[in-house]
Amino acid sequence: MTEAQAFSVKRAQVEFHNFASLGEPQRARDVYAAENVRRGSILRQHLDFVSVMTPFLEIGANAGHSSYMMCNEFGADGFALDISADSLRHGASLQEAWGLERAPVRIAGDAVNLPFADGSMKMVLAFQMLSQFLDIERVFIEVKRVLAPGGVFFFSEEPMRRALSLRLYRCPYYDTMKPWERVLHDWGLLGFLVRDVIGAHQEESFGIRQNHRNYFDDWDRLIRKHFVAHQYELFVPDRGWGERVVKLAGKYSDPERSWKTAARWLGGTLSAFCRKEGAGTAPGWAGRFEELLRCPDCHAALRRDAGTDALHCAACSYSAGNEGGVYNLLPSEERRELYPGDRADIIDFSLAEHAAKLGEGWHGVEGVFGNKFRWMGARAKARLRRVHEGPAMIRVRGHAPGPELTGGKVLRVGIRANGQSVGEWALERQGLFVLEAPVADAGEYEVEIEVSPVWRVQPDVRDLTVNISMIRLVPRE
Repeated sequence: MTEAQAFSVKRAQVEFHNFASLGEPQRARDVYAAENVRRGSILRQHLDFVSVMTPFLEIGANAGHSSYMMCNEFGADGFALDISADSLRHGASLQEAWGLERAPVRIAGDAVNLPFADGSMKMVLAFQMLSQFLDIERVFIEVKRVLAPGGVFFFSEEPMRRALSLRLYRCPYYDTMKPWERVLHDWGLLGFLVRDVIGAHQEESFGIRQNHRNYFDDWDRLIRKHFVAHQYELFVPDRGWGERVVKLAGKYSDPERSWKTAARWLGGTLSAFCRKEGAGTAPGWAGRFEELLRCPDCHAALRRDAGTDALHCAACSYSAGNEGGVYNLLPSEERRELYPGDRADIIDFSLAEHAAKLGEGWHGVEGVFGNKFRWMGARAKARLRRVHEGPAMIRVRGHAPGPELTGGKVLRVGIRANGQSVGEWALERQGLFVLEAPVADAGEYEVEIEVSPVWRVQPDVRDLTVNISMIRLVPRE
């Protein structure tokens, strides 16, 4: 059986969501608001198909912004679930910023091991998250399990693979494209060259493996296999004259004058409403949300303590407190590794305790929330200690400045562990980077990072190269 999602990908998702949601909160809120307008518009066009929305569950909810929309614009009650508890926690700021009265119950959990009872949901939602699973069908099966008979699965913004492409290379987001890439993008020609979704490279570099193998017909077969009825919305790209011409040709060559042929040629994104077989009344809500949950370890029922508001399993020792409005219902082993806190094998610059593990060569802490970092000069050192047996990798996360600061020169990074070189890299594009390399077996590591060239911005007198936000040891998979 194909592994639905490697543990390294789950770890990368927790890191990425903290960085993306917490690092630039105002920018994130603007993006979330635009996404809610788009998603709400699609949902309103299919209200006759959806019918009952309470209780709902959004999986891969990120900060939970679309769940807040469900509660406040559509009057529904339900849950926002994401693997990142920190994103969900910080998402509460949306309620204050947007002046919202109602909020979802926020749960940290795994989409292929949902902590919900069979048949407990009338609606499940997913946006931009299915393609992060190597085995998408595993998510479909789990969604079907928690849906009540006649319940609806609404997913959107999932990529359809493009047939008309040479698949030459991976291309980043528009703001980090090279000048010639931007020209081809504006003309609608870049998509005919690149391997998959433009911008997927950024998440891939973080360690999030993308699954962009599904053509429209593959999505259609998967939906028909698991659901008895469906409605689709196809969004085919038309960036510039190159794609507009092909898109119109696809429509007029399609026997139904639909966008299906154009979607096969140019890809794009799919929104789908899928109904589970059967019919029945909606499960109860009445504020007792714990009655819809199940233990992620043994699948027994969960009860909620009236005094502490913590959740406890009725059959095993599993428990989860209310931590800043979020219940972390990941399986115990995953929870320990994805949320280790201040540990000897991790230097997280967002944690105050990290400074004790740093050596020479670091400037002061900057940034906010989950995106705190330190600039370094030509050389900086840090200390890590193993906590797990077995082969290990060193993982360094940082940000490379643009050519206007580096003078157009390519930044080169070298990492040594206990005096031994473990890797050298050239950072040819500005923006987020993650570097990983195997390290020799040892109990402790003195890590040395070397970067060139060094630059300055007047009147700042510091020598600068890149900034670093995390250094850690991870198991080799």
